[in-house]
Amino acid sequence: MSEYAVCHTITKYDPADFGAGGSYAGAEDSVSDHGPVESAYLEAVAAFVQETGVRHLTIREPQITGLINFGLEAPVAGHGLAGLFPPDLTGYHDGAEVPVEVGLELVRAMLRDNGAWCRLEVEGKCAVHVGFDQYVYVSSEVPCEGAVARTRALGLFPMRIQASPYVPDFEDHSVEQRPADDDFWRLLHLTVSRDGTLLLEEGYVANDTRWHRLTRTGIEDIRAGLAPRAWLTVWPDFLSHDVDAVLGALPEEYTFEFVMEDAAGRISSVIADEALEADLRAHLAGARAVGVRPSLGDEHVPEHEPLFTAVLPDDDGVLRARWGTSPTPSDIRWSALHKVTCGEVRTGTVTSIAPYGVFVDIGGTEGMINAAELSWQPFGQYTDVVEVGQEVTAEVLDVDLARERISLSRKALLEEDPLPSFVPRVGEIVSGRVTKLVPFGAFVRIGGGEDGFEGLVHNSELAEGTVARPEDVVAVGDELVVKITQVDRERHRMALSHRQTFGPSVCAPEEDR
Repeated sequence: MSEYAVCHTITKYDPADFGAGGSYAGAEDSVSDHGPVESAYLEAVAAFVQETGVRHLTIREPQITGLINFGLEAPVAGHGLAGLFPPDLTGYHDGAEVPVEVGLELVRAMLRDNGAWCRLEVEGKCAVHVGFDQYVYVSSEVPCEGAVARTRALGLFPMRIQASPYVPDFEDHSVEQRPADDDFWRLLHLTVSRDGTLLLEEGYVANDTRWHRLTRTGIEDIRAGLAPRAWLTVWPDFLSHDVDAVLGALPEEYTFEFVMEDAAGRISSVIADEALEADLRAHLAGARAVGVRPSLGDEHVPEHEPLFTAVLPDDDGVLRARWGTSPTPSDIRWSALHKVTCGEVRTGTVTSIAPYGVFVDIGGTEGMINAAELSWQPFGQYTDVVEVGQEVTAEVLDVDLARERISLSRKALLEEDPLPSFVPRVGEIVSGRVTKLVPFGAFVRIGGGEDGFEGLVHNSELAEGTVARPEDVVAVGDELVVKITQVDRERHRMALSHRQTFGPSVCAPEEDR
């Protein structure tokens, strides 16, 4: 549905010249005459824009039409945007504001099917779209009756319609588009530090891209020079210095984008197929490295795949570009991570246990519980607390979008830490049960349930004299009278002594108190 109140289609085709079946029987050609009819179109569009009070138009989703190959094919006289924009198309990007005069020249190029296409809009006020066969669609917030009359006076035919067929219809993707924000660039720095050089493909206008090599020291310079609202694709460095081997591995029939690096380190790309192979080999003669990636749905897909993608937001951090990228597995993980917030409670299933933590699937992505956040109680190994396949509930402590990590805490949702309750009991003699033996001592649990806690009786505190092995003195399951000698809240530990209980005054076992 159009956001504008009124939409008109402007054509040079007289409605009286259409037959009952809808076929056109008049004399007008479907291409521009480069003359008075074209001028009439431009004057009509100018009349509509003027009546809406607009002085600048915004370029949306700009394209270079027809996959123009600026590398191999000879330039066509008058084709493209030379003269209107610099050769590198600076200023021709999504969101660029141009004077109405430049906008009309873009309309001229579109009427001529002359190498460019875009939507020209001012949000909520007006929009200009150029379609096939010289159909122009002007939408506005006001009826523009004067412009309609002027269009008729120019010999064109304005017709009221519900909406332009070129209103963008953007799908509601389940995977949220990743913005190229500070988290993205931190991820890029981390990936380069880990993997070495990468390739960055900058899509600044549909059907054309620029390529950059990313190194540890050059990322920020490249970032500063990117076109506004560009979409970015990060690739492993797939360029090979063995150019002959790359060309020799091509299938008999192909359409590839060839990415090449010249002797000065500049990276460019060109689209070619087997029909242009001779020209391609001449074009690559000075290349010091080359790689290929599929184009136009070619079935011969190289082994490399993009690592992740993003779209540049505006300076205020808002992502206003309406085009998106094809999500990679990393982008899908980011989208799931982006829906997780610190402090929320998630229930999931333990998927694996590693030396550094327990991994939990919390619905589309994994979080990790490290040892300190698994339980208030001391334990020897993770499987003493949880096992693979077990359902656990945990609180989200942190979401690191750059490292694609979620930190969880299981113990945050358990009963209150029992250790502080033992602080005032230092010096007290109690009874507990031996739960575990380790080479340096025995663990004894004081109290039961969530209110209990395990403390360590060091070998030196098990008996008078030297104890080489705790099993020489006690066994798991034994009741042992101990003295609470220290509670270390910072290290979350409790020290006990059996040796210091020797004497006539020993209190009753904990369970009987």
